[in-house]
Amino acid sequence: MADYPRENPDLIERLRDPSRCRKAFAEVIAEYTEPLYWQIRRMVQTHDDTNDLLQNTFMKAWQSLENFRGDAKLSTWLYKIAINEGIAFLERERKRCSLSLDDEQAHLADAIEADTNIDGDALAQKLRLAIASLPEKQRLVFNMKYYDDMKYEDMSEVLGTSVGALKASYHLAVKKIEQFVQNVD
Repeated sequence: MADYPRENPDLIERLRDPSRCRKAFAEVIAEYTEPLYWQIRRMVQTHDDTNDLLQNTFMKAWQSLENFRGDAKLSTWLYKIAINEGIAFLERERKRCSLSLDDEQAHLADAIEADTNIDGDALAQKLRLAIASLPEKQRLVFNMKYYDDMKYEDMSEVLGTSVGALKASYHLAVKKIEQFVQNVD
């Protein structure tokens, strides 16, 4: 994962030590806040919602720290919590607003167009709109591969989907984005 800190075995050891886990977790928060923020932000589109979900992610990680066995990388574990928080949020929003999946894509596009917290040129805006037009799973896979340069094997661990299916999802997402960009001109 491109933007994530390198795995630190000493940090994981300190997280497991009750006398040192608070300070170690503060390091986790410092190291992972920015990359997790941007992963969540690409899912939910608004700064305030992203901050709430980021806080929930760290709270859930802290509450289940004793369950982290180290089978997966710390970054993968945190990423999975963040993505699950984002998916749950989007599902709640869909229900709260009585949105269909198509309506959700339009809702995301409206949020992107109204967003004043991210500067970007017209092409960057067009890319964000194209990504928002993708189905949720393709949007996740595209963001993980394109923005985070995540390996398919790591994505597979986070999303519980086969590498082959993820490659196909990414390929389809790229094609749909290309079509969207061409048709918006």
